[in-house]
This record gives sequence, structure tokens and C-alpha cells, in this order.
Amino acid sequence: MNIKILNLLCLTLLATLICSCKSGKPDPKQQGIKSKDNPPVEWTIVKPSVLQETITVSGTLIPFEVTTLQPEISGRVVLINLPEGKLVKKGTLLVKLFDDDLQAQLHKANTQLKIIEQQQKRQSELLKVAGISQTDYDQTTLSLASVKNDIEIDNVMIRKTEVIAPFEGTIGLRNISIGAIVTPTTVLATIREDQKLKLDFSVPSKYSSEVNVGTKLKFTIQGKDTKYDASVMASEKGIDALTNNLKVRSVVSSKSGSLLPGEFANIDLKLKQKDHALMIPSQSVIPQELTKQVIIVKNGKAKFVTITTGIRREDNVEVLTGLEPGDTLVTTGILFIKPEAPVRLLKAKKPKAL
Repeated sequence: MNIKILNLLCLTLLATLICSCKSGKPDPKQQGIKSKDNPPVEWTIVKPSVLQETITVSGTLIPFEVTTLQPEISGRVVLINLPEGKLVKKGTLLVKLFDDDLQAQLHKANTQLKIIEQQQKRQSELLKVAGISQTDYDQTTLSLASVKNDIEIDNVMIRKTEVIAPFEGTIGLRNISIGAIVTPTTVLATIREDQKLKLDFSVPSKYSSEVNVGTKLKFTIQGKDTKYDASVMASEKGIDALTNNLKVRSVVSSKSGSLLPGEFANIDLKLKQKDHALMIPSQSVIPQELTKQVIIVKNGKAKFVTITTGIRREDNVEVLTGLEPGDTLVTTGILFIKPEAPVRLLKAKKPKAL
């Protein structure tokens, strides 16, 4: 009898202990594992902001006008006025070729012109009194016109022996000396109008509609930090089939002796401005095979949203679709969050302003 009572008491004690274990506090180790599965995350509120769309392209400085100086005819150089590196005025005689034979031919034609003019004058008086036929007078008139034409041709040929400055510019290095025999293919020197400069560059075709005459831009020369101003003067109005780019030409507004034709430039071209762009941190974007996603928090749970992006900056990216102003965006721990899982937000930090 005593043994039965003892066994009953043991069973009662064991049941009490089991119930106590079930109703007691959870195991601290298990609690740590559960807490680890749901770590707190950083977040931000999606807000609209002003976004200035800017692209950076490369370009080349060129003279406002530039040409190679070449003679129109073959001949021997008898005069050179090519001051290397110096400015010359428009219309200045730069090179003269031998033209004595042409001058002699012109002198002969002028003499013939005087003789025929006097002859026509006498025949004009005779024609009034019927002392000469109309046919003879007309023949003299035709001879006079022919000589005048010969004189005009001689003058043109003489002008071709002269190389004249086509515009005001700076002479480059000359390639000839006195007495040299030159032909129309001989390059005498170059002349550049470098008081003003042009800047040529290309932009991707998708921006072609946003680059118009008068568009302002800033540029720097490689290796220098100084910024210079320019404005678009023209474009090709056609996309290059090979590069899919639009070629644009601008005029440099800033005057500086440090700018030289041929230098490469880095151009910052400001395009349209968006007053209500949604910019989010780049690290909050989850790249997929064909899409991009972000995680927002609604009613304390994670919701994966597919987005499309636009302009990308160093630390953030523009969202075109998928988000709305006021959404709570998760910015850290995105790899450990599952859809519809509870999300604990860090309350110690304020939302980051973008």
C-alpha cells in the first residue's frame, strides 16, 4: 500500500514539472534565434525632389575658321608675306607668283583697246554722214568688246598669281621660300581665326530633341579644373547610322588665351529639369534577371515592388514607376527579408533625406 502511494506521488510530481516547463519562459537560445531571423532594418520615406538631368560627353576645340593656303595656278614665288604666328588682316597679300608675261599681255591688250576706241570714235562720225557702212562700224564695235574681254581675262589670270588672306586670322608655319616653284596642290601655310573657337561634340540620339540652338553648356579641358562657357550654334539634324549619335557644334563664349584648337574637352550638358523626381538609394534596389525590385513596408510587412529606373547618380537612382511619394522604403538588410514577412524598423534613426 505504501509503495502504491509513493508511485502516485512521483507521477504527480513529474506531471507538475512537465506542465511547469510548458508554461514557463522560452529558452533564451531559442529566443535569440527568433530575433536573429527578424533583424531591424534601416528605412527612408520616398519623397519627390528636384532633379537636373545632366550628361557628360567629350568634344574637341576647333578654330572658328581655318583653311590651308594654296595657289590657284603653277608658278615661281617672287614675294612672301607669311608672318608665322602673327595676325594678318583680311585681304592682305600673302604670296605673289611671277606674272611678268601676264602683265606684258595685259599691256598689249590695253594698247589695242585704245587704238580700237579711237577707230570707233572716227567711224561713229563717219556713220553720221554716211561715210562708212553700218557693217564696218558694227565690226569695229565687236572688236572693241573682244579686246575688253581679253583684258578682263588677263586681269583674272594676274589675280590668280596672288594669294590673299581670306579672313582675319593667324598664320601658321610656312612651307615655302622665295624662288620655289609651286602648283595648285602645294600647301603654302595655314590661316586660323582663333580669336573665337568652336566646340564639336556628339550626344546620344535619345537626347537629340533636347539639344537646340542656344542651349548653354559648360566644359573643362583635360588636365585643368577651370570651367568655360559655350552655347550650341547648330547640329547636323541627322543621326549618324554608325554611332547612333547626333553631331553638335557650339561657340565658346569664354575668352581665354589658354584655350587652343585641337584640345579635348569634357562637356557637362544640362538637359530637362524634373521638379518631382523620386530618388532612392542605389543599395535599396534588388536587380533581377529582367526587372528591378525594391522592398516597401505596409502594415508592418514586407512587400516586394517591381520598379523601372531612370537617371542614375553616384549614390541614388531615379524611379520612374512602381513607387509613390510617402512609401516606406527598406534600405538595408534587403537580402534577408522575405515577402510578407514582418519587418522591424529602426526607430533610433530618422528617415534619410534624399
